[in-house]
Amino acid sequence: MKTKSVICSMISPKKDKIINDPIYGFITIDGGIITNLIDHPYFQRLRRISQLGLSYLVYPGAKHSRFHHAIGCMHLMTKAIYQIRKKGHLISEKEAEALKIAILLHDIGHGPFSHALENSIVTGLSHENLSLFFMKKLNKEFNGKLALAIEIFNNTHPKKFLHQLVSSQLDMDRLDYLKRDSFFSGVAEGNIGTERIINMLDVVNDELVVEEKGIYSIEKFLIARRLMYWQVYFHKTVVSAENMLIKVLQRAKFLISNNVTIFTTPSLEVFLKNNFTAKDFEKNPNLLNSFSELDDVDIYACLKYWKNSDDFVLSNLSKRLINRKILKVKIAKEPILEQEKNKLMNAFSKKYNCTKAEAEFFIFSYQISNSTYNIEKSNINILMKNGDVIDITSASDQFNIEALNKTVNKYFLCYPND
Repeated sequence: MKTKSVICSMISPKKDKIINDPIYGFITIDGGIITNLIDHPYFQRLRRISQLGLSYLVYPGAKHSRFHHAIGCMHLMTKAIYQIRKKGHLISEKEAEALKIAILLHDIGHGPFSHALENSIVTGLSHENLSLFFMKKLNKEFNGKLALAIEIFNNTHPKKFLHQLVSSQLDMDRLDYLKRDSFFSGVAEGNIGTERIINMLDVVNDELVVEEKGIYSIEKFLIARRLMYWQVYFHKTVVSAENMLIKVLQRAKFLISNNVTIFTTPSLEVFLKNNFTAKDFEKNPNLLNSFSELDDVDIYACLKYWKNSDDFVLSNLSKRLINRKILKVKIAKEPILEQEKNKLMNAFSKKYNCTKAEAEFFIFSYQISNSTYNIEKSNINILMKNGDVIDITSASDQFNIEALNKTVNKYFLCYPND
C-alpha cells in the first residue's frame, strides 16, 4: 500500500512552476507529467552531474550541472514549437509534450563528470543508450505516457523534423549548451543568438530549415561551436585532467580485479568490479537503479580516500587531481613518437622506482578528432527566398564555413613535469 501511494503521488497533477534561469530569465515549467518527471529521483540526480566535467579546473565558473542544461533545452524547445506552429506547421499537443519530454531526458543517461567518464564506468555504452534505458523504465512507471517521446528520440516517428529538433546539427541541445557553457566558463566566443536562430526555423518537406535571413546567425553558431570545442571542451589542461581521471578508475579496477581492498562507494563498487554491457542492462533492471545512484560525489569521495592509498599510482594520481597538479601537455599535429614516450617513462620509472607499466599511467598520448560541421551526418539547410533549399556551405558567402566540414586531428602527450 505504501509503494502504491508513493507512485500515485509521483504522477499526480501539479501546478505550473517558474524557474529563474541565469541565461533565459524566468522559465515556465508545465504542470503534470513534465513537473513529475523533473521531480523524479532519476532527473534530480542531474543536479549532481557536472555539465563540463573537469573544465572548472581551467574555468572556475564552469560548475553548472546537467540539470541546468536539460531545463534550458526544454525552454528552447517550447519556443521552437511556438515558432514552427506560427508558420503553419502542425504540431499536436501530444507531440509538443513529447518533444519537451524527449529533450528534457536526452542527457539523463550521463554518468559522473558527463563525457569525461562516458566509456570508463560502463564500457561500450553511450549516454544516449543509457538515456533510452531510463526513458523506457520511466515509461513503465508513468503508464506508457513517454511512448511518443521515445519514438521521437529514436527517430521512428513519421514526422522526421521532430527528431531533428531533439538531435541534429542544429538542435535545441546544441543551442543551449553553447550559450550556457559560454556564460559559465566566461568564454564570450560561444555566445550565440539562440532567439534569432529559433525565430528563423521553418519546415520544408518534413526537414528542419533556416530562413535565408538567418544565414549570418548560423555562420556565427558554427564558428562559435568550433571555438568552444578547442578553447573549452578540448582545452589541453581539461584533456589532461579528464584522462588522469580515466587512468585513476582504470587503476582502481585493476587493483580490485587483483583482490586488493580499496575504499569505494557502494554505487561505484558495482561498476568497478564488473564490465557491464547493454545486454546486462536489458536483463537486469536493478542495474539501471545502481547506475542512477552514481554521480560526481562518488568520484570525489573516492579520490579523497585514494590519495592516501598504499598504491603509488592510485595515491599519486588522486593527489594530483585533488590539488590540481595536472600533467603537462604537449600538442602536436602528428602522432607522438614512441621513442619520446619511452624516454619520459624511463626517467619517471627511475625517479619514482616504479615499473614501466605503472609509469604508463602518468605518461601517455591521446588523439582528439573534431569536425565542427559534419555534412555527411546531417545538414543545416537554408530556405532561400526563391524557395530552394540548399546546404549552409553552399548558401554562405564565407569561405571558412566549408572548411569547418574538415576533420581536425590533434595529438596530445601527457607527462609529469616535477
